[in-house]
Amino acid sequence: MRLIVRDETFPIAGTFTIARGSKTEAKVIYVELHGGDQIGRGEAVPYARYGESLETCLEQLEGARHRIETSLTFGELYNILPAGAARNAIDCALWDLNAKKTGIPAWKTAGLRRLDPLKTAYTLSLDTPEAMGQQAKANARRPLLKLKIGGADDIDRVAAVRRNAPNARLIVDGNEGLSFDDLQRVAPELKRLGVKLIEQPLKASEDEQLLNYECPVPLCADESLHTRGELDRVSRLYAVANIKLDKTGGLTEALALKERAKEAGMGVMVGCMVATSLSMAPAMIVAQGVDFVDLDGPLLLAQDRENGLEITGSVLHPPKPALWG
Repeated sequence: MRLIVRDETFPIAGTFTIARGSKTEAKVIYVELHGGDQIGRGEAVPYARYGESLETCLEQLEGARHRIETSLTFGELYNILPAGAARNAIDCALWDLNAKKTGIPAWKTAGLRRLDPLKTAYTLSLDTPEAMGQQAKANARRPLLKLKIGGADDIDRVAAVRRNAPNARLIVDGNEGLSFDDLQRVAPELKRLGVKLIEQPLKASEDEQLLNYECPVPLCADESLHTRGELDRVSRLYAVANIKLDKTGGLTEALALKERAKEAGMGVMVGCMVATSLSMAPAMIVAQGVDFVDLDGPLLLAQDRENGLEITGSVLHPPKPALWG
């Protein structure tokens, strides 16, 4: 087997802003696994919040090159690379290569009877209440909108979105930007405004404060949950688990985490970083039948990858083999 790895950049449509900062480009790791006359592909997004960068992920992959090229299996991959973006790229490429070699679609190997289209949330970038209201107005027909919050005007932001998109279901994402006092203050108002879910309001290092807190809106763990290793703790604090392949280290662990989260009585959300359709395609397998789907990465880009997902409004259609799986 031969490994090819490089970093790639895709322009974002405008500027994408969360409580942690802004960006105008999506920088991804792109991987190819060449096995015989077949090629498996994967993509991942290093995330600085988790101590990752393009450089560190490329170093991880180069350091693991020999073992990847000589003895790579799904089980062995757990021993070669830690959970994170680098392992995600390789894991997804291995799933794709397996599908290409066997002719069996990845979704069937994952135990699904079919791969259905999915309705994704659409993320509104953090901005002034007026600007977010205008974003909402432009996307009012979408069934599910996700708002980035993290400031003194949060309720005004959500209210502006609600006025301009009265029929949309709403999710708010704090990206660790709120204090426990902030959460207690805004949660009843968010409930009144019809918000269905609050993602990661507190810093992961401070979320023990959520123990025994009966929030009027269900809380979702994002930065606090990467793999099955954190699930016992997280399930006591949150109602919903946000599974992202860049956190789990690939589709293999994501599927296992989904099963364990459901066994623990948690709801499931499948999310993404800002990335191309190549990142969304394997995530669509995990997202079958979950409570919330947030795979809008390609919708936020000015340009997607060739052979990208067919997207109708907010509906993602299953990937073609030319893309993945």
